[in-house]
Amino acid sequence: MEYVYAALLLHFGKQPITEENIKKVLEAAGISPDEIKVKALVAALKEVNIEEAIKTATALPVAAPVAAAAPAAAPAAEAKPAEEKKEEKKEEEKKEGPSEEEIASGLASLFG
Repeated sequence: MEYVYAALLLHFGKQPITEENIKKVLEAAGISPDEIKVKALVAALKEVNIEEAIKTATALPVAAPVAAAAPAAAPAAEAKPAEEKKEEKKEEEKKEGPSEEEIASGLASLFG
Protein backbone atom coordinates (compact mmCIF):
# COMPACT_ATOMS: atom_id res chain seq x y z
CA MET A 1 0.00 0.00 0.00
CA GLU A 2 2.86 2.34 0.75
CA TYR A 3 3.99 2.04 -2.88
CA VAL A 4 0.63 3.31 -4.11
CA TYR A 5 0.77 6.15 -1.59
CA ALA A 6 4.22 7.07 -2.86
CA ALA A 7 2.87 7.21 -6.41
CA LEU A 8 -0.05 9.37 -5.29
CA LEU A 9 2.30 11.76 -3.49
CA LEU A 10 4.35 12.09 -6.65
CA HIS A 11 1.23 12.62 -8.74
CA PHE A 12 -0.14 15.33 -6.46
CA GLY A 13 3.30 16.96 -6.36
CA LYS A 14 3.28 17.05 -10.19
CA GLN A 15 6.40 14.85 -10.27
CA PRO A 16 6.94 12.01 -12.75
CA ILE A 17 6.16 8.57 -11.39
CA THR A 18 9.44 6.81 -12.02
CA GLU A 19 11.24 4.00 -10.23
CA GLU A 20 13.81 6.42 -8.86
CA ASN A 21 11.20 8.85 -7.54
CA ILE A 22 9.17 6.07 -5.91
CA LYS A 23 12.34 4.80 -4.21
CA LYS A 24 13.19 8.30 -2.94
CA VAL A 25 9.73 8.79 -1.44
CA LEU A 26 9.80 5.39 0.26
CA GLU A 27 13.32 5.92 1.61
CA ALA A 28 12.33 9.36 2.92
CA ALA A 29 9.53 7.64 4.84
CA GLY A 30 12.01 5.15 6.30
CA ILE A 31 10.90 2.24 4.12
CA SER A 32 13.37 0.02 2.31
CA PRO A 33 11.93 -0.27 -1.23
CA ASP A 34 11.50 -3.64 -2.94
CA GLU A 35 12.85 -3.35 -6.51
CA ILE A 36 10.27 -5.77 -7.93
CA LYS A 37 7.32 -3.97 -6.37
CA VAL A 38 8.60 -0.60 -7.54
CA LYS A 39 9.04 -1.83 -11.13
CA ALA A 40 5.62 -3.50 -11.12
CA LEU A 41 3.91 -0.37 -9.84
CA VAL A 42 5.57 1.94 -12.34
CA ALA A 43 4.76 -0.45 -15.20
CA ALA A 44 1.12 -0.77 -14.09
CA LEU A 45 0.65 2.98 -13.77
CA LYS A 46 1.99 3.73 -17.26
CA GLU A 47 -1.39 2.70 -18.71
CA VAL A 48 -3.51 4.46 -16.08
CA ASN A 49 -4.81 8.01 -16.08
CA ILE A 50 -4.52 8.66 -12.35
CA GLU A 51 -6.85 11.67 -12.38
CA GLU A 52 -9.60 9.58 -14.01
CA ALA A 53 -8.97 6.71 -11.61
CA ILE A 54 -9.37 9.05 -8.64
CA LYS A 55 -12.56 10.58 -10.06
CA THR A 56 -14.12 7.19 -10.77
CA ALA A 57 -13.02 5.86 -7.39
CA THR A 58 -15.30 8.33 -5.66
CA ALA A 59 -18.12 7.96 -8.19
CA LEU A 60 -18.38 4.17 -8.41
CA PRO A 61 -20.46 2.21 -5.94
CA VAL A 62 -18.87 -0.79 -4.28
CA ALA A 63 -19.68 -3.90 -6.31
CA ALA A 64 -20.91 -7.08 -4.68
CA PRO A 65 -18.53 -10.04 -4.95
CA VAL A 66 -19.12 -12.16 -8.03
CA ALA A 67 -19.05 -15.39 -6.03
CA ALA A 68 -22.02 -14.24 -3.94
CA ALA A 69 -24.06 -13.38 -7.03
CA ALA A 70 -23.37 -16.67 -8.83
CA PRO A 71 -25.49 -19.00 -6.62
CA ALA A 72 -28.48 -16.65 -6.81
CA ALA A 73 -28.20 -16.42 -10.59
CA ALA A 74 -27.88 -20.18 -11.14
CA PRO A 75 -31.63 -21.07 -11.01
CA ALA A 76 -32.48 -18.15 -13.28
CA ALA A 77 -29.82 -19.21 -15.78
CA GLU A 78 -31.27 -22.72 -15.94
CA ALA A 79 -34.66 -21.30 -16.83
CA LYS A 80 -33.28 -18.91 -19.45
CA PRO A 81 -30.57 -20.36 -21.75
CA ALA A 82 -30.24 -17.03 -23.59
CA GLU A 83 -28.88 -15.41 -20.45
CA GLU A 84 -26.37 -18.21 -20.16
CA LYS A 85 -25.00 -17.42 -23.61
CA LYS A 86 -24.67 -13.75 -22.66
CA GLU A 87 -22.69 -14.70 -19.57
CA GLU A 88 -20.37 -16.87 -21.66
CA LYS A 89 -19.75 -13.98 -24.06
CA LYS A 90 -18.91 -11.68 -21.15
CA GLU A 91 -16.44 -14.23 -19.78
CA GLU A 92 -14.78 -14.54 -23.19
CA GLU A 93 -14.43 -10.77 -23.44
CA LYS A 94 -12.84 -10.61 -20.00
CA LYS A 95 -10.23 -13.22 -20.94
CA GLU A 96 -8.77 -10.83 -23.52
CA GLY A 97 -7.25 -8.67 -20.78
CA PRO A 98 -8.34 -5.94 -18.40
CA SER A 99 -9.93 -2.83 -19.84
CA GLU A 100 -9.12 0.66 -18.63
CA GLU A 101 -12.29 0.66 -16.53
CA GLU A 102 -11.25 -2.60 -14.85
CA ILE A 103 -7.80 -1.23 -14.14
CA ALA A 104 -9.30 2.00 -12.76
CA SER A 105 -11.77 0.11 -10.57
CA GLY A 106 -8.93 -2.07 -9.29
CA LEU A 107 -6.97 1.00 -8.34
CA ALA A 108 -10.11 2.53 -6.89
CA SER A 109 -10.41 -0.37 -4.48
CA LEU A 110 -6.95 0.44 -3.16
CA PHE A 111 -8.09 3.95 -2.20
CA GLY A 112 -11.40 2.93 -0.61
